[in-house]
Amino acid sequence: MVSIPKTSELRSPTARAVVPVLGGVLFFVVLGLVTYGIAAFLSNGSTETTDNLAPPRLELGSVAGRANDVAEDGPLLFAELSTITGERSLVVDHEGDDPAEGWRLYYAFPPDRPDCPVEQVRGTATFIDCDGNELDVTELSPPTEDVRPVVEGSETLYLDLRAFSSPATG
Repeated sequence: MVSIPKTSELRSPTARAVVPVLGGVLFFVVLGLVTYGIAAFLSNGSTETTDNLAPPRLELGSVAGRANDVAEDGPLLFAELSTITGERSLVVDHEGDDPAEGWRLYYAFPPDRPDCPVEQVRGTATFIDCDGNELDVTELSPPTEDVRPVVEGSETLYLDLRAFSSPATG
């Protein structure tokens, strides 16, 4: 008769406690290395931004849909967009009857006060700054020329974020 070897069992309490913990630690080490490998592959070892890591444009969708959203609920507030240069909050507003025209962009703080973020009063074009002052959307800080709303094909609205995705120079 052929004897079948018995599978090993963990008999001591210490072994039954330590082996599963070591297995879990090993699993997370392997998972971390795989994640690091994927990030290194996507960045190609470069410190420059790429479309994979910091896209230069953010698609907002249909111009008609976004214009309708602004008409019903006030300007669109994009709070704390994480970009290569830090966090920035942007406000997108629309004026006029043509959804493909009249898009405006503002930073979500009063002019010359980047340390004073605003909060939107729900469903309106009114914002409250850090001092409690009410501001109309037109009283917010205008953006640099490198950050702007872009309508493509009279159908799709994008935020051009090249100023945020380009490393600072000088």
